[in-house]
Amino acid sequence: MDILSIIGLILAVGMVLFGIMFDSDTTRVVLGNLHAFWDYPSLAITIGGTIGVMMLSFPPSAFKKIGKHMQIIFRPQKFDPRQSIQQIVELATEARMKGLLSLEDKLNEIDEPFLHNSLMLVVDSVDSEKVKAAMETELDQLDARHALDRSFYEKAASFAPAFGMIGTLIGLILMLGNMQDVNALASGMAVALITTLYGSLLANIVCLPVASKLKARHEEEFLCKQLVMEGVIAIQEGENPRYIEEKLYKLLPAHMKLGKEEEEGSEEESGTPRRFGRRKKNNQDKRS
Repeated sequence: MDILSIIGLILAVGMVLFGIMFDSDTTRVVLGNLHAFWDYPSLAITIGGTIGVMMLSFPPSAFKKIGKHMQIIFRPQKFDPRQSIQQIVELATEARMKGLLSLEDKLNEIDEPFLHNSLMLVVDSVDSEKVKAAMETELDQLDARHALDRSFYEKAASFAPAFGMIGTLIGLILMLGNMQDVNALASGMAVALITTLYGSLLANIVCLPVASKLKARHEEEFLCKQLVMEGVIAIQEGENPRYIEEKLYKLLPAHMKLGKEEEEGSEEESGTPRRFGRRKKNNQDKRS
Protein backbone atom coordinates (compact mmCIF):
# COMPACT_ATOMS: atom_id res chain seq x y z
CA MET A 1 0.00 0.00 0.00
CA ASP A 2 1.06 3.59 -0.63
CA ILE A 3 1.29 4.75 2.99
CA LEU A 4 1.68 8.42 2.02
CA SER A 5 -1.65 8.46 0.15
CA ILE A 6 -3.45 6.81 3.06
CA ILE A 7 -1.93 9.19 5.60
CA GLY A 8 -2.79 12.18 3.40
CA LEU A 9 -6.43 11.12 3.08
CA ILE A 10 -6.77 10.48 6.82
CA LEU A 11 -5.07 13.79 7.63
CA ALA A 12 -7.28 15.80 5.24
CA VAL A 13 -10.53 14.27 6.52
CA GLY A 14 -9.33 14.39 10.11
CA MET A 15 -8.48 18.09 10.02
CA VAL A 16 -11.90 18.94 8.57
CA LEU A 17 -13.64 16.91 11.28
CA PHE A 18 -11.43 18.49 13.93
CA GLY A 19 -12.36 21.96 12.70
CA ILE A 20 -16.04 21.05 12.87
CA MET A 21 -16.02 19.43 16.30
CA PHE A 22 -13.49 21.59 18.16
CA ASP A 23 -15.07 24.20 20.42
CA SER A 24 -12.63 27.08 20.85
CA ASP A 25 -14.52 28.47 23.85
CA THR A 26 -14.26 25.30 25.93
CA THR A 27 -11.21 23.88 24.05
CA ARG A 28 -13.04 20.58 23.80
CA VAL A 29 -14.15 18.30 21.01
CA VAL A 30 -17.94 18.35 20.71
CA LEU A 31 -19.35 15.44 18.70
CA GLY A 32 -22.75 17.12 18.60
CA ASN A 33 -21.39 19.71 16.17
CA LEU A 34 -21.43 17.07 13.42
CA HIS A 35 -25.22 17.11 13.44
CA ALA A 36 -25.26 20.69 12.17
CA PHE A 37 -23.16 19.68 9.16
CA TRP A 38 -25.30 16.74 8.09
CA ASP A 39 -28.14 17.27 5.64
CA TYR A 40 -29.57 14.58 3.36
CA PRO A 41 -31.06 16.87 0.68
CA SER A 42 -27.72 18.68 0.40
CA LEU A 43 -25.92 15.37 -0.05
CA ALA A 44 -28.42 14.29 -2.69
CA ILE A 45 -28.04 17.52 -4.67
CA THR A 46 -24.24 17.59 -4.52
CA ILE A 47 -23.31 13.93 -4.97
CA GLY A 48 -26.32 12.88 -7.02
CA GLY A 49 -26.11 15.90 -9.29
CA THR A 50 -22.38 15.42 -9.85
CA ILE A 51 -22.82 11.74 -10.70
CA GLY A 52 -25.68 12.59 -13.04
CA VAL A 53 -23.76 15.09 -15.15
CA MET A 54 -20.73 12.77 -15.17
CA MET A 55 -22.95 10.09 -16.69
CA LEU A 56 -23.95 12.60 -19.34
CA SER A 57 -20.33 13.57 -20.00
CA PHE A 58 -18.50 10.21 -20.09
CA PRO A 59 -19.15 6.70 -21.46
CA PRO A 60 -19.78 3.72 -19.15
CA SER A 61 -16.19 2.53 -19.67
CA ALA A 62 -14.91 5.55 -17.75
CA PHE A 63 -16.90 4.53 -14.65
CA LYS A 64 -15.63 0.94 -14.89
CA LYS A 65 -12.06 2.22 -14.49
CA ILE A 66 -12.68 3.83 -11.08
CA GLY A 67 -11.75 0.68 -9.16
CA LYS A 68 -8.56 0.29 -11.16
CA HIS A 69 -7.66 3.93 -10.53
CA MET A 70 -8.08 3.47 -6.78
CA GLN A 71 -5.66 0.56 -6.92
CA ILE A 72 -3.14 2.69 -8.82
CA ILE A 73 -3.41 5.45 -6.22
CA PHE A 74 -3.14 3.35 -3.07
CA ARG A 75 -0.60 0.81 -4.27
CA PRO A 76 3.15 1.58 -4.41
CA GLN A 77 4.54 2.64 -7.77
CA LYS A 78 5.59 -0.26 -9.99
CA PHE A 79 7.71 1.76 -12.43
CA ASP A 80 11.31 2.44 -11.42
CA PRO A 81 13.30 4.44 -14.04
CA ARG A 82 16.66 3.43 -12.60
CA GLN A 83 15.69 -0.23 -12.68
CA SER A 84 14.59 0.21 -16.30
CA ILE A 85 18.01 1.66 -17.17
CA GLN A 86 19.76 -1.24 -15.45
CA GLN A 87 17.68 -3.73 -17.42
CA ILE A 88 18.41 -1.94 -20.70
CA VAL A 89 22.17 -1.91 -19.97
CA GLU A 90 22.11 -5.65 -19.24
CA LEU A 91 20.32 -6.30 -22.53
CA ALA A 92 22.73 -4.02 -24.39
CA THR A 93 25.69 -5.92 -22.93
CA GLU A 94 24.13 -9.22 -23.96
CA ALA A 95 23.49 -7.97 -27.50
CA ARG A 96 26.99 -6.53 -27.85
CA MET A 97 28.66 -9.76 -26.75
CA LYS A 98 26.43 -12.32 -28.51
CA GLY A 99 24.50 -10.36 -31.14
CA LEU A 100 20.93 -9.10 -31.39
CA LEU A 101 19.50 -12.58 -31.97
CA SER A 102 20.67 -13.61 -28.50
CA LEU A 103 17.99 -11.31 -27.05
CA GLU A 104 15.34 -13.77 -28.22
CA ASP A 105 16.30 -16.03 -25.31
CA LYS A 106 15.73 -13.13 -22.91
CA LEU A 107 12.20 -12.34 -24.07
CA ASN A 108 10.55 -14.90 -21.79
CA GLU A 109 12.21 -13.24 -18.78
CA ILE A 110 10.74 -9.80 -19.58
CA ASP A 111 7.34 -9.12 -18.00
CA GLU A 112 6.94 -5.51 -19.18
CA PRO A 113 4.88 -5.66 -22.42
CA PHE A 114 6.30 -2.47 -23.94
CA LEU A 115 9.92 -3.65 -23.67
CA HIS A 116 9.00 -7.20 -24.67
CA ASN A 117 7.18 -6.16 -27.84
CA SER A 118 9.88 -3.66 -28.80
CA LEU A 119 12.64 -6.24 -28.47
CA MET A 120 10.61 -8.69 -30.55
CA LEU A 121 10.65 -6.17 -33.40
CA VAL A 122 14.41 -5.76 -33.00
CA VAL A 123 15.00 -9.53 -33.00
CA ASP A 124 12.81 -9.83 -36.10
CA SER A 125 15.17 -7.35 -37.85
CA VAL A 126 12.54 -4.66 -38.32
CA ASP A 127 14.02 -1.35 -39.48
CA SER A 128 15.00 0.94 -36.57
CA GLU A 129 12.86 3.80 -37.89
CA LYS A 130 9.80 1.55 -37.95
CA VAL A 131 10.57 0.25 -34.46
CA LYS A 132 10.85 3.79 -33.15
CA ALA A 133 7.64 4.85 -34.94
CA ALA A 134 5.75 1.91 -33.42
CA MET A 135 6.97 2.75 -29.92
CA GLU A 136 6.19 6.46 -30.34
CA THR A 137 2.66 5.58 -31.48
CA GLU A 138 2.14 3.43 -28.39
CA LEU A 139 3.44 6.22 -26.14
CA ASP A 140 1.10 8.72 -27.80
CA GLN A 141 -1.85 6.40 -27.20
CA LEU A 142 -0.78 5.92 -23.58
CA ASP A 143 -0.56 9.68 -23.07
CA ALA A 144 -4.00 10.27 -24.60
CA ARG A 145 -5.61 7.45 -22.61
CA HIS A 146 -4.20 8.64 -19.31
CA ALA A 147 -5.18 12.24 -20.07
CA LEU A 148 -8.77 11.08 -20.58
CA ASP A 149 -8.68 9.21 -17.27
CA ARG A 150 -7.48 12.34 -15.46
CA SER A 151 -10.08 14.52 -17.16
CA PHE A 152 -12.80 12.31 -15.62
CA TYR A 153 -11.84 13.46 -12.12
CA GLU A 154 -11.00 17.00 -13.18
CA LYS A 155 -14.50 17.37 -14.63
CA ALA A 156 -16.01 15.94 -11.45
CA ALA A 157 -13.99 18.49 -9.47
CA SER A 158 -15.56 21.29 -11.50
CA PHE A 159 -19.10 19.91 -11.35
CA ALA A 160 -19.17 19.25 -7.58
CA PRO A 161 -18.76 22.90 -6.44
CA ALA A 162 -21.23 23.96 -9.12
CA PHE A 163 -23.90 21.65 -7.70
CA GLY A 164 -22.94 22.80 -4.23
CA MET A 165 -23.76 26.34 -5.32
CA ILE A 166 -26.98 25.18 -6.96
CA GLY A 167 -28.02 23.56 -3.69
CA THR A 168 -27.18 26.75 -1.81
CA LEU A 169 -29.32 28.81 -4.20
CA ILE A 170 -32.20 26.38 -3.77
CA GLY A 171 -31.89 26.67 0.00
CA LEU A 172 -31.78 30.46 -0.15
CA ILE A 173 -34.87 30.61 -2.34
CA LEU A 174 -36.80 28.34 0.03
CA MET A 175 -35.54 30.32 3.02
CA LEU A 176 -36.46 33.72 1.59
CA GLY A 177 -39.89 32.40 0.70
CA ASN A 178 -40.60 31.94 4.39
CA MET A 179 -39.31 35.03 6.22
CA GLN A 180 -41.94 35.27 8.97
CA ASP A 181 -39.92 33.22 11.45
CA VAL A 182 -36.52 34.77 12.22
CA ASN A 183 -35.24 31.60 13.90
CA ALA A 184 -36.19 29.52 10.88
CA LEU A 185 -34.42 32.09 8.69
CA ALA A 186 -31.12 31.60 10.54
CA SER A 187 -31.29 27.81 10.49
CA GLY A 188 -32.30 27.87 6.83
CA MET A 189 -29.24 29.96 5.98
CA ALA A 190 -26.99 27.40 7.69
CA VAL A 191 -28.55 24.50 5.80
CA ALA A 192 -28.34 26.40 2.52
CA LEU A 193 -24.57 26.82 2.91
CA ILE A 194 -23.95 23.13 3.63
CA THR A 195 -24.25 22.14 -0.04
CA THR A 196 -21.45 24.56 -0.92
CA LEU A 197 -19.31 22.89 1.73
CA TYR A 198 -20.14 19.42 0.39
CA GLY A 199 -19.23 20.44 -3.15
CA SER A 200 -15.93 21.93 -2.06
CA LEU A 201 -15.01 18.86 0.02
CA LEU A 202 -15.88 16.46 -2.80
CA ALA A 203 -13.74 18.43 -5.25
CA ASN A 204 -10.71 19.10 -3.05
CA ILE A 205 -10.48 15.94 -0.93
CA VAL A 206 -11.53 13.36 -3.53
CA CYS A 207 -11.52 14.44 -7.18
CA LEU A 208 -8.53 16.78 -7.50
CA PRO A 209 -6.15 14.63 -5.40
CA VAL A 210 -7.09 11.56 -7.46
CA ALA A 211 -6.39 13.45 -10.70
CA SER A 212 -3.06 14.72 -9.35
CA LYS A 213 -1.96 11.25 -8.21
CA LEU A 214 -2.92 9.73 -11.55
CA LYS A 215 -0.82 12.38 -13.28
CA ALA A 216 2.16 11.56 -11.07
CA ARG A 217 1.78 7.84 -11.79
CA HIS A 218 1.48 8.61 -15.51
CA GLU A 219 4.71 10.61 -15.49
CA GLU A 220 6.52 7.72 -13.79
CA GLU A 221 5.26 5.20 -16.35
CA PHE A 222 5.81 7.52 -19.31
CA LEU A 223 9.41 8.21 -18.26
CA CYS A 224 10.18 4.50 -17.93
CA LYS A 225 8.78 3.80 -21.38
CA GLN A 226 10.69 6.73 -22.87
CA LEU A 227 13.86 5.23 -21.42
CA VAL A 228 12.93 1.86 -22.89
CA MET A 229 12.34 3.41 -26.31
CA GLU A 230 15.68 5.23 -26.35
CA GLY A 231 17.45 2.16 -24.99
CA VAL A 232 15.98 -0.29 -27.50
CA ILE A 233 16.89 1.95 -30.43
CA ALA A 234 20.42 2.32 -29.04
CA ILE A 235 20.71 -1.46 -28.66
CA GLN A 236 19.54 -1.99 -32.23
CA GLU A 237 22.13 0.51 -33.47
CA GLY A 238 24.88 -1.32 -31.58
CA GLU A 239 25.87 1.48 -29.23
CA ASN A 240 28.21 0.87 -26.30
CA PRO A 241 26.35 -0.22 -23.12
CA ARG A 242 28.25 2.32 -21.02
CA TYR A 243 27.29 5.10 -23.40
CA ILE A 244 23.67 3.91 -23.35
CA GLU A 245 23.66 4.02 -19.54
CA GLU A 246 25.05 7.55 -19.44
CA LYS A 247 22.66 8.66 -22.19
CA LEU A 248 19.61 7.31 -20.37
CA TYR A 249 20.63 8.75 -17.00
CA LYS A 250 20.68 12.20 -18.59
CA LEU A 251 16.94 11.82 -19.24
CA LEU A 252 16.17 11.36 -15.54
CA PRO A 253 14.81 14.16 -13.32
CA ALA A 254 17.31 15.97 -11.12
CA HIS A 255 16.39 14.14 -7.89
CA MET A 256 17.05 10.76 -9.53
CA LYS A 257 20.36 11.93 -10.98
CA LEU A 258 21.35 13.03 -7.48
CA GLY A 259 21.01 9.46 -6.28
CA LYS A 260 23.38 8.25 -8.98
CA GLU A 261 25.91 10.99 -8.22
CA GLU A 262 25.90 9.94 -4.56
CA GLU A 263 26.57 6.34 -5.56
CA GLU A 264 29.43 7.39 -7.81
CA GLY A 265 30.82 9.56 -5.02
CA SER A 266 30.79 6.60 -2.63
CA GLU A 267 32.62 4.52 -5.25
CA GLU A 268 35.37 7.14 -5.42
CA GLU A 269 35.68 7.24 -1.63
CA SER A 270 36.04 3.45 -1.50
CA GLY A 271 38.77 3.53 -4.14
CA THR A 272 36.62 2.23 -7.00
CA PRO A 273 37.15 4.36 -10.11
CA ARG A 274 34.12 5.90 -11.77
CA ARG A 275 33.51 4.37 -15.16
CA PHE A 276 32.69 7.57 -16.96
CA GLY A 277 34.72 10.04 -14.94
CA ARG A 278 37.95 8.01 -15.37
CA ARG A 279 37.34 7.69 -19.07
CA LYS A 280 37.03 11.44 -19.52
CA LYS A 281 40.18 11.99 -17.50
CA ASN A 282 42.16 9.57 -19.68
CA ASN A 283 40.93 11.37 -22.78
CA GLN A 284 42.12 14.68 -21.37
CA ASP A 285 45.55 13.17 -20.58
CA LYS A 286 45.88 11.95 -24.15
CA ARG A 287 45.03 15.40 -25.52
CA SER A 288 47.66 17.02 -23.31
